[in-house]
Amino acid sequence: MTGRRAPGRIAARFARLAAGKRAGFVPYVTAGYPTLDHTRELVAGLAEAGADVIELGIPFSDPMADGPTIQRSSQGALDAGTTTGDVFDVLAGLRRHSDVPVVIFSYLNPVVSRGVGEFIREAVDAGADGVLPTDLPLGADPELESRLSESPLDLVRLIAPTTYPDRIREIARASQGFVYYIARTGVTGARSALREELGREAGAVRAVSPCPVAVGFGVSTAGHARAVGAAADAAVVGSALVDRLDSGGVVGALALARELREALDEVRPG
Repeated sequence: MTGRRAPGRIAARFARLAAGKRAGFVPYVTAGYPTLDHTRELVAGLAEAGADVIELGIPFSDPMADGPTIQRSSQGALDAGTTTGDVFDVLAGLRRHSDVPVVIFSYLNPVVSRGVGEFIREAVDAGADGVLPTDLPLGADPELESRLSESPLDLVRLIAPTTYPDRIREIARASQGFVYYIARTGVTGARSALREELGREAGAVRAVSPCPVAVGFGVSTAGHARAVGAAADAAVVGSALVDRLDSGGVVGALALARELREALDEVRPG
């Protein structure tokens, strides 16, 4: 992309993973759920538990791509008063003791309402490495996409199972940091089983993508993590961690994170 800076922490982390023939672990956290103090403790613990990239979610009132678990956590964070500024404050606190790459996971509304330039400035100042706007398809708003892709933030793109091959190549080439392949149609949420076609599909995306491929949506167990780790460059886990946070607190969520990290270490990306 024209105007792009040199590759940053995300690219460096995936390069180390590739050199070590290891699959990456990308946990998602809804910032402010159930409180900001819980989030601070959780992201610090995830960094120590072996997270390769952390997705830090800005809570939003209408998270269309998310299922009941993330919807509940987003509403809970909003009810607790969490703001976009609070999310950046959590990240800035993490940066005082960790250099784990962090991607800001957001819908467009918080970005646009804050002002795109201001959002980018605050995210970069706080220590963010990338941004994943879930409702910004490639080509939907070229001016906004250009501002994000030419900023110091990696613009991470989503690819769905229903995406046509030509479009997959186009999205993959436009993605920065990594490309996020959605494991199934529908919304986020823990599932008991992954689709049998997932391995083949992830392999097809990797074959045309110049950047690493992470797979998420429904990845919730050690077995899922092993299956994804064998087919892709990284596994993204969100709803399962939020569910465990509900049932076992931060200690329980971190126990699951370590279990998933160990499972990923048992396989080698295909």
